Amino acid sequence: MGITPTDVEQEVRSVDIIVSKGNEAGDITYANPIFFKLAGYTQGELIDKPHALIRHPDMPKIIFKYFWDSLKDSKDVYAFVKNLAKDGSFYWIHAHVRVAKNPDGSFRNYVSTRKTMSAGARAVIEPLYARLIVAEESGGMEVSLKVLEEFLASYGGSLETFNDVMTKLQNS
Repeated sequence: MGITPTDVEQEVRSVDIIVSKGNEAGDITYANPIFFKLAGYTQGELIDKPHALIRHPDMPKIIFKYFWDSLKDSKDVYAFVKNLAKDGSFYWIHAHVRVAKNPDGSFRNYVSTRKTMSAGARAVIEPLYARLIVAEESGGMEVSLKVLEEFLASYGGSLETFNDVMTKLQNS
């Protein structure tokens, strides 16, 4: 892709609600105007393209593995994500992603609603994600998973209660 990240941070205001929808492959099928504004892309540049297009390199792979494993099991996910805009700037958000189903129970789409990340959550998540990336670089996903599980345990949680820990951090 070739976008070089910068240290420029975009503000996600408390009134901003970012919404996007995606197909089973994770391609964007809909997004609201604030999504395009923050990402710095036009609709034509993002619709039918993978959500991964805005993935910041500071995001650990283990977080997206958890995302996809949960969504494939039709479980909601609450997590923090650092996104990369077209101009190299970034923005942090607290995401709620769920599977929407048709009346017959079949898959319709993924729906992601994102809001600003609390300062308390950022103070914890930013260093955690840095540790997870170091773990992935040195020992792969197994080591990163172990670091994530230890972190969750330090908050009285586990992978099964990941969402609860993330919500607790957001409200801290």
